[in-house]
Amino acid sequence: MDNIFDIKQIMKPIDEQILRATKEIVVKFIELGRLSPTNIHESFRDIYHTIDKTVKERSAKVESSNGSKEQA
Repeated sequence: MDNIFDIKQIMKPIDEQILRATKEIVVKFIELGRLSPTNIHESFRDIYHTIDKTVKERSAKVESSNGSKEQA
């Protein structure tokens, strides 16, 4: 059975890295007993959005500072 789409074809590399980092953090929190598998859905989403926002804000700042240096 063929998949209608392959998730890797629509994900950007940065999104894949964000997803991987989120997974690693969630697994570590579960191992340390700081997170219960019963509420993983909410926690995963919150961690993912926090990492996504941080990475993309940082990327935008770097790109805008590189653009201003190139114009100077």
